[in-house]
Amino acid sequence: MPKTAVVILNWNGSKFLQQFLHGIIQNSKNVADVIIADNASTDGSIEFLRKEFPDLTVIRNSRNEGFSKGYNEALRLIQADYYILLNSDIEVTPGWITPLITMMERDKSIAICQPKIKSYSEREKFEYAGAAGGFIDKFGYPFCRGRLFQSLETDHGQYDQEAEIFWATGACMAVRASNFKQLDGFDDDFFAHMEEIDLCWRAKNQGIKIMYCPHSEVFHIGAGTLPRKSALKTYLNIRNNIMMLYKNLPRKRLYIVLGLRCILDMMAALKFLVDGGIKDFWAVFRAYWSFYSRIRRHYRKRKKLYHGNVSNIYRGSIVIEYFIKRKKRFTELDPSRFST
Repeated sequence: MPKTAVVILNWNGSKFLQQFLHGIIQNSKNVADVIIADNASTDGSIEFLRKEFPDLTVIRNSRNEGFSKGYNEALRLIQADYYILLNSDIEVTPGWITPLITMMERDKSIAICQPKIKSYSEREKFEYAGAAGGFIDKFGYPFCRGRLFQSLETDHGQYDQEAEIFWATGACMAVRASNFKQLDGFDDDFFAHMEEIDLCWRAKNQGIKIMYCPHSEVFHIGAGTLPRKSALKTYLNIRNNIMMLYKNLPRKRLYIVLGLRCILDMMAALKFLVDGGIKDFWAVFRAYWSFYSRIRRHYRKRKKLYHGNVSNIYRGSIVIEYFIKRKKRFTELDPSRFST
């Protein structure tokens, strides 16, 4: 096996380290090194690691750098052929690493792949953050095989074939180290949320594959750092999504997509307000203010990137498919509408 490092980014996740770290180490033995990258935790995580796992390598960031910069800083210090980025709230299974690395060794054009992500609490179901591989629609809304919005499918083996996808989940992704460095890693400005989609899009713009590997399976609790219903999460998701679209879309599609997204996001803000979510309502406007106040910075990034027509973008609206046409499963979407 090539040299592989399982890198767990931790921020105040002591309870998850206590719950899952022993199993991660046991199921990675003789295959990969396990390394903790700690984002200046204040919950006793470091003390726990020193006591229970004194021989484990721990990289300590000086402050909470978020997912993006936190991983970037840590991975610069790690020598490996492959990184497996793993959330602390994941239970791994025996033999989980080998299928991921074998797939990438077999095809050198694969930069990133993810395992099957299932729910820790409802083990027969796919999990929200990644499921059986990620996609986006023409407006930049992400969705997954096995998960459309809040509808999670039961795993009946319907996604048991290897498949090329648009994005792999940051909850558990294997990344070829040379490709990660070639792409300059995650965008530090994202802090958290959608940085993995941005990374995968930049990879695809360079003709590099993103894959789903069904022969590896893990179980994810989810929302371990921020709850799913959070004004901060709303802010980060909207800001980072429009930042990602601005950076990666071809010019011929850029302005019409951003214009339509603005309309859709304002409609979402009004829905938050009607439902009593005043913090989420303001989070939408804060996200747009943050984006446009730094537009020159984003423009400089955009100029450095190649913008091509990439595969596995759904050339329709997942919002219309789900909320109006009432399609709740990935398999109900028209496969001919995915770009090739």
